[in-house]
Amino acid sequence: MARKFVSEAVISRLFIYLRELSELTKVNINTISSAELGERANLNDALVRKDLGYFGQFGVSGSGYNTRELRRALEKILGKDKIWNVAVAGCGHLGMALLAYPGFKEHGLKLVAAFDSDPEKIGKRIEGISVRPIGQMSKIIAGKDVSIGIVAVPQKAAQDVAVKLVESGIKCILNFAPVSLDVPDDVKVKDVDLSRELETLSYFLANPR
Repeated sequence: MARKFVSEAVISRLFIYLRELSELTKVNINTISSAELGERANLNDALVRKDLGYFGQFGVSGSGYNTRELRRALEKILGKDKIWNVAVAGCGHLGMALLAYPGFKEHGLKLVAAFDSDPEKIGKRIEGISVRPIGQMSKIIAGKDVSIGIVAVPQKAAQDVAVKLVESGIKCILNFAPVSLDVPDDVKVKDVDLSRELETLSYFLANPR
């Protein structure tokens, strides 16, 4: 059966709903209406119902949603009910910062491998992870059951690294290099261009309200 298309905007909002539901269950609030959930997320209730409607029927008309049941359902939909192993390609300043970031564990992501082409970095341990040569990527990724690859190499090396990740079986790539990667249609790439994101803020500085 073909997978139903759901926009990234919807997926992003599901994560917002999940965050709010997690907070509600912590304080033992057992039910919430779409209007209340929308208010917490700064969205209208019709959009909340539409977003959730892509994935089935939740809640009871007039009674709202059971917060724990909806949280568990969203965790499963968003893949938050399991741990995903992650590999970082590129151990420069950005790659090392990513390896040292403790927040990944809170979101079900486990950094298990790191790669670089610099002989001076290969063999070093960063946060308990030994940096391995790019040429060993396929073997290590398979052995550690890695699902997500992070590209944190310079622009000129990004495409070659992406090809090696795909050849190693990776289907999801987080790309920090300022270049569009050419990958097969069944590989999902999420681009994060930090410089571009910062540059866009200059517009708001130049055009204050």
